Amino acid sequence: MKVRARNEGAEAARKNVPLTIARLGAAAGVGVETVRYYQRRGLLAVPAGGGGVRRYDEEDVRRLRFIRRAQAAGFTLEEIGELLALDRTQDRARVRELAGERLAALDARIAELQASRTALERLRATCASGRKGPCPIIEAFDGL
Repeated sequence: MKVRARNEGAEAARKNVPLTIARLGAAAGVGVETVRYYQRRGLLAVPAGGGGVRRYDEEDVRRLRFIRRAQAAGFTLEEIGELLALDRTQDRARVRELAGERLAALDARIAELQASRTALERLRATCASGRKGPCPIIEAFDGL
């Protein structure tokens, strides 16, 4: 059902048919509450409601997808707001700077995860050694 709604929303956007908030969300793979949240944060405009129903267009779908992709790359909503503003100014130097900061943060997180993996693998091997007593994994998590 979700896939069909997403396909219908995306198809309507491609045909330049005005979208409801539900169809907008479906076209970008998010829920209505996510759309409203982005609107409250100022990342997505709230269109004027003609006849009480707000309508969205293909540009809104593009912007919503941009937000989701930038989030997937690890950017904060504040940084995404800046990227969206930079899109209009074509300030490539600042975009590169933001991307560099994000890459550094990702590298730090990867190093942290690799250290955690190494420690867990070492604990797993110790646990498999067959010695009596509590498993070293459990002890490590207990902080003993």
